[in-house]
Amino acid sequence: MLLEKPLADNLELIARQVVEGFIIGLHKSPFHGFSVEFAEHRLYNQGDSLRHIDWRVFGRTDKLFVKRFEEETNLRCCLVLDTSSSMHFPQDEKKLSKLQFGCVAAASLLQLLKRQLDAASLALFDEEVYYISDCRSAHSHYRMLIHQLQKTLQHQPENKKTNAASALHQIAEQMHKRSLIVVFSDMMDDAENAEELFAALQHLKYNKHEVILFHIIDGTREQNFEFENRPYEFVDLETGERVKLQPQHIKEQYISQMANFRKVVENRCHQYQVDYVPVDLSQPVDQVLYGFLLKRNKMM
Repeated sequence: MLLEKPLADNLELIARQVVEGFIIGLHKSPFHGFSVEFAEHRLYNQGDSLRHIDWRVFGRTDKLFVKRFEEETNLRCCLVLDTSSSMHFPQDEKKLSKLQFGCVAAASLLQLLKRQLDAASLALFDEEVYYISDCRSAHSHYRMLIHQLQKTLQHQPENKKTNAASALHQIAEQMHKRSLIVVFSDMMDDAENAEELFAALQHLKYNKHEVILFHIIDGTREQNFEFENRPYEFVDLETGERVKLQPQHIKEQYISQMANFRKVVENRCHQYQVDYVPVDLSQPVDQVLYGFLLKRNKMM
């Protein structure tokens, strides 16, 4: 799907188009049953699903009892978006930036959650969490979150660093009920914060949240380091630091270190049972979401 700019004025329409593009192929909610927690039994009534019968109790009592569940219908989902300065890369009219991709993906999931009457919240962070909403399912709340994403697209602060570790710890403390936490980030935190970042992911899992990390990068520039063979001045968008160099002189070393970094993130996510979704900006938003949701739908 080709997405036209500016996105801010068309974000809701684009999100609706993305969702309608893949929702037909999903026979049931890809998030169905996430928040189900066993509570107690009740007597079986004709028409109840047989899969909820507790057959162990039947074996002991010769009576049919059905498991009752808490929060059977509604999912609670917090969408967490990294808005640090590095997320504004690449500044290229021909493709989405990482922030634009994250906003469109978040708006699309909001559209899907609204259709399912599920509760959603939004958290925005750079050096700190500067915006976090309540988790609600009302249509007015959905409109407010879309408006906040539109404002985020229009705002481009300079030299805002990433502190994902602190943000995720704060969200883990504020989300008191078991929720689905969906994080959109390039994970460009300071190297010395790496262990703290993984501890924050573990904190979310310890609080019984389900966590999905969409790791967004520009595969052409940030992963494969594809530049013309000439001198460049590279600018760190988060610190403003500048360095002049010939890309070919460091390309091999850079690619190796970047691959190792992504592998470490992926392995830690696997270790903590965080669903890791690598995202290359060359992929359309609808393609990334469809592939992920279809995979998740088959797992249910």
